Amino acid sequence: MTDDTVVDWLLDSDPAIRWQVERDLVGAPASTWEATRARVATEGLGAALLAHQDPDGQWAGGAYFPADFDFDGPEAKEPGQPYTATTWSLNALRDWGLDAAVLGDTAARLGANSRWEYEQLPYWSGEVDCCINAFTLANGVWLGADVDGIADWMLEHQQADGGWNCEWVEGSTVSSFHSTLNVLDGLLQHDQLTDGGHRRAAELRDARHRGAEYLLERRLLHRKSDGEVVGPWVHRFAYPFRWIYTALRATDHLRAASLHDGTPPDPRAAEAIEVVRAARNPDGTWTQGERPPGRQWFEVDVPAGEPSKWLTLSGTRVLRWWDEAQAA
Repeated sequence: MTDDTVVDWLLDSDPAIRWQVERDLVGAPASTWEATRARVATEGLGAALLAHQDPDGQWAGGAYFPADFDFDGPEAKEPGQPYTATTWSLNALRDWGLDAAVLGDTAARLGANSRWEYEQLPYWSGEVDCCINAFTLANGVWLGADVDGIADWMLEHQQADGGWNCEWVEGSTVSSFHSTLNVLDGLLQHDQLTDGGHRRAAELRDARHRGAEYLLERRLLHRKSDGEVVGPWVHRFAYPFRWIYTALRATDHLRAASLHDGTPPDPRAAEAIEVVRAARNPDGTWTQGERPPGRQWFEVDVPAGEPSKWLTLSGTRVLRWWDEAQAA
């Protein structure tokens, strides 16, 4: 496929993909992609997931795990982490571009009815896992909930090396690629949606930049201690992205942050960009990889081994952003 053919293929998609193609790849006027984005609430993936919301505001009766998940069984009740509960469902709807107004009083219902599986803490207060708190920060500011406490928590739990680690509760003082990227995504969403108007906006932005520096010092791929690739997962691209760090997710974050901050691409991302480029097929698509197992409401992308529109959207816009900046 030519580049134009790839874009045409991507345009023939669910509204959750199409509006992003129109905005990021076609350069369509806002009136066009906003009209497509509005269809997420009534068509395809977005409408299907909205239909699974419980009357109390939750999905699957739980905050991070479905209500029927067996934590104490002698053997795993099912393989992998289930992805049907409230946090994962909100993540998906937000990422797909759903207008928060469609969810009405969901924030209030969750505040009244949802508790974390960890010590039954109130939903919008967060808990002790920085990835969960990052998701909740982004979802809360999107829905208009009071998540100032989680914003404060993020500043308090940034490691000395600049990143974050969900295992801080076990005493870890070295940051994690996975945790750091999840927090960076949450902080960026918070900055975008508050438009810099939060009471601690400057501190939160500084924390985000320090976290990005943690990854960039390692060229997005390598351990600082010995220079080795941090893990095989950096090369394994699959959608939904969930919580897993990859070179594609990291560079797409840098793209979004660069556009938001008005800064050029950092040259230290060059090696990770080439990892993304090397994964592109000759026809301009990216192939779906193997995903971690886990219950989901329904399929949102193709099986492993087939061309993925979600990955192709992300990969194409990352390379365009990078290559256009290099040519300027």
